[in-house]
Amino acid sequence: MAAASYLPSEDQFLCSICLDVFADPVAIPCGHNFCKDCITEHWDISDKYQCPMCKKEFNTRPELHINTFISEMVAQFRQSAQQKASSSSSSSSSEQQVFKPGKVFCDVCTETKLKALKSCLVCLTSYCETHLEPHLTKSGLKRHQLIDPVENLEDRMCPKHDKPLELFCKTDQTCVCMLCTVLDHKMHDVVPLKEGYEGKKAALGKKEARIQEMIQKRQLKIQEIKHSVDLSKKEADREKAKGFQVFTALKESVERNLNEFIQTIVDKQNMRMKWAEDFIKELEQEISQLKKRSSVAEHLSRSEDHLHVLQGFQSLNIQHPSPTKDWTKVSIPLSSYEGTVVRAVVQLEQTLSQEMKKLLEAELKRVQKYAVDVTLDPNTAHPDLNLSGDGKQVRDSDVEKNIPDNPERFSKCTCVLGKQSFSSGRFYFEVQVKGKTDWDLGVARGSINRKGGISPSPEDGFWTILLRNGNEYKALAGPSVLLSLKSRPQKVGVFVDYEEGRVSFYDVDAAALIYSFTGCSFTEKLYPFFRPGVKCGRKNSAPLIISPVN
Repeated sequence: MAAASYLPSEDQFLCSICLDVFADPVAIPCGHNFCKDCITEHWDISDKYQCPMCKKEFNTRPELHINTFISEMVAQFRQSAQQKASSSSSSSSSEQQVFKPGKVFCDVCTETKLKALKSCLVCLTSYCETHLEPHLTKSGLKRHQLIDPVENLEDRMCPKHDKPLELFCKTDQTCVCMLCTVLDHKMHDVVPLKEGYEGKKAALGKKEARIQEMIQKRQLKIQEIKHSVDLSKKEADREKAKGFQVFTALKESVERNLNEFIQTIVDKQNMRMKWAEDFIKELEQEISQLKKRSSVAEHLSRSEDHLHVLQGFQSLNIQHPSPTKDWTKVSIPLSSYEGTVVRAVVQLEQTLSQEMKKLLEAELKRVQKYAVDVTLDPNTAHPDLNLSGDGKQVRDSDVEKNIPDNPERFSKCTCVLGKQSFSSGRFYFEVQVKGKTDWDLGVARGSINRKGGISPSPEDGFWTILLRNGNEYKALAGPSVLLSLKSRPQKVGVFVDYEEGRVSFYDVDAAALIYSFTGCSFTEKLYPFFRPGVKCGRKNSAPLIISPVN
């Protein structure tokens, strides 16, 4: 009976892998026991089947079977430990639990480790409810500092003075002990840990709020980017469909023109073949008649009968008259196909021109959707320029005004910028140039040189076109590009796609593209740019007018 009541110590029921009480214990051929999951996982990640205790190797992976004897002993041990824990406490033991991995347990318990209720910073020991009692009842221990149970109590001691870290140095932003305040941290701003904790807690709250705000902003940005990608895909699909439609129409037009061209050649050739066949048929008929007459004449020429010859000659003239048609003037003209190809290509060009006009009209309507309200900035205007009160018109005045030469103002070039700036997206505006013989229009970077002479080009931050001498149009692409326009624009549209890097100019009335800068790299704010040109008497006196977009 005494043997039956004997219960081995906890160490005999600990798995050497997880260091916890056996769960589903199994025995391997060398005799050592382990938790079934522990030894299984150990062999799964190992390249050989070896006992973790004695290092004995097995040629094949041993089969694992639950050791019922050890399993029953573990069950009895757990039951006995729970009963002992329950009887050792006079009060409710709901908070006293057998130790599980990840929980702080009592340092005083020898056999069954119970859950710690408090940790002492003076003793550097964690206590369960039973072993904590002296700290709650004895006057000497009452003065010890108790905290909620934590592991690694040594980390809470000053490594230099072996005293509890119970203060916070705000100067050095570190935890210190009492001796630190009179030695290494003398004259520093030192506060109790609680006060330092509360300050950091508040700061952490604000930081967490800022982090959450940053997370939210980035999540919104992700949604924005995804939305942009969706819109871009839809726009790309629309453009592909439109392009497919246009090029299909052009292909059909080319094929139709080719078929018409070939049919024209065939019809001309067939007509000449018909003429030739008719002439040949008529000639063959005459040849047949002439052969008959020749045969009669030959027969008469061989006759010695005077009467027969005379009568036959008379009937030959009556019955077989000579053909009267003059064939020397009859001919089949050589086929003349000159100009047929040219006319076909001209027709195709007209078709392409019509399709191009439709596309440009649609393109102009599309970019006009990005119209913005632009007004002139008087702070940038050259002193020679006159601006209207509404900031929509600018012209040369011939007289330099006495106004402050601020950093934004052009000092030599008679130019002015728009008030509005753009650093993303698309924008469009229109400018009336009617009646002018000299002007510059476009956009410019905010950092352009505004003092002294300027030579507008993309390298210097200008994307502009100009008119000189009333009929000379150029794009200042560096070097300049001479533009050949079918008509003189009366109103010019300016469109910018910042992300795509494109600046396009349109003849609004003709719905024609004047010129496009492509492949641009914009990194700064862009401003509308205007130069009305110098006035010479009444010549070029008309203003540049920023017009509302219809």
